[in-house]
Amino acid sequence: MIIVAAVAGFVLIAGVGLAFAGGDPSRDRAIKRAQALGSGTRELRRARGAPLNAADSRRRQILKTLKEQERQQKRARLTLVNRLRQAGLPITPVQFWMAGGGFGLVVALVALLLHAHPLVALGLGVAMALGFPLWVLNFLAKRRTNKFTSAFSDAMDIIVRGVKSGLPVHDCLKIISRETAEPLKSEFARLVENIGMGMTLDQALEKLCEQMPTAEARFFAIVMNIQQKAGGNLAEALNNLSTVLRSRKLMREKIKALSSEATASASIIGSLPPAVILLITVTTPSYMQPMFQDHRGWFMLGLSGLLMGVGIWVMARMINFKF
Repeated sequence: MIIVAAVAGFVLIAGVGLAFAGGDPSRDRAIKRAQALGSGTRELRRARGAPLNAADSRRRQILKTLKEQERQQKRARLTLVNRLRQAGLPITPVQFWMAGGGFGLVVALVALLLHAHPLVALGLGVAMALGFPLWVLNFLAKRRTNKFTSAFSDAMDIIVRGVKSGLPVHDCLKIISRETAEPLKSEFARLVENIGMGMTLDQALEKLCEQMPTAEARFFAIVMNIQQKAGGNLAEALNNLSTVLRSRKLMREKIKALSSEATASASIIGSLPPAVILLITVTTPSYMQPMFQDHRGWFMLGLSGLLMGVGIWVMARMINFKF
């Protein structure tokens, strides 16, 4: 009896202890499973986050590299040699600056003959020697680039018809270099010449984009490079490109028509003060003579020129539509 009572008491005390301290085994297993799942989820998130971070950093590095290349190409296109090529002038930079210096010297001598102050004549000569030739160069380059852009969709149609009839792309480029008008003729002749000298099509098209930095030439280079590397229907791709280029041209003409009034108003306002000063100087020299001989007149002319320059810059920014 004593042994039975002792065993029963031990079992009772052990059961009470387990009830207060041990807990539910199923509950413990559930907690452990939840903790394992949580740790596995965190590890999975870390494993997924690492490739995402690596891909993101790689994408940022690629974008940075592309921006740097675009910046370098833009600086290369703005060189005087490329601007002379875009304008179609067969002269060297030395000859260009010599012509500008000669023109500035002639302007300074004419100002001295008109009894202008030597400093005023010197300033006019320097301005004409440095500013006027660059303005003429930019004007000629822009006009030639616009002609190239206007006729570029016709060149795409020539390539499309040639490819559909079975001609190689190189023969189509030769047809463009022979049959089209300037400046499309000379630019594609240079492209064909570069390919004949051993350049790859990719390198020759890159040279074309440097000499004619237009969006149309860049689109053409991208389409040709993709077709060369990935294959596909070149005629269909160039036909779609020609349609896009014609749509861009139509939109460009609409924008010019809608902004022509603002452009004309800005041109008249910007040219009116210099025209009035020139007219008064020619008709009544004694009336404008104090402005060129007195220090106060120099100050007024300088301040007026500065304000006019700021105003012309603001008007140019207002009417310069990016399209």
